[in-house]
Amino acid sequence: MKLRASLFGILVLTSILPAGAGDRLAIKVSPAVCFAPANLIVRTTIEADTQNRAVEIIAESPEFYRSSEMQLDGDKAPRTTTFEFRSLPPGTYDVSARLIGTGGERAQVHQQVNVIASGTGH
Repeated sequence: MKLRASLFGILVLTSILPAGAGDRLAIKVSPAVCFAPANLIVRTTIEADTQNRAVEIIAESPEFYRSSEMQLDGDKAPRTTTFEFRSLPPGTYDVSARLIGTGGERAQVHQQVNVIASGTGH
């Protein structure tokens, strides 16, 4: 019974703590592998700080580039932001998030995504 209670306590604690706790910036892109034309959802988690001014999200492959930027109101900005890139063509993408502060870039993170050709060529 004590083992079950201990495991439950550990589970509760790990579900409460945010992923990347203590990091200024974290990124999660889904899906990581998909068929073209792909819609990617990019979620960023940003540590609250009075110096935060903007977050820029970039999806880049050798043949394609798309970016989006959102202004942040320092420590009053939402902790989580969500971006959507629609209809991305096939390719291997480096999806990155850049946290921009009053003095320039504060943090940058990356995740790789593969968009596969659908194979329905005519």
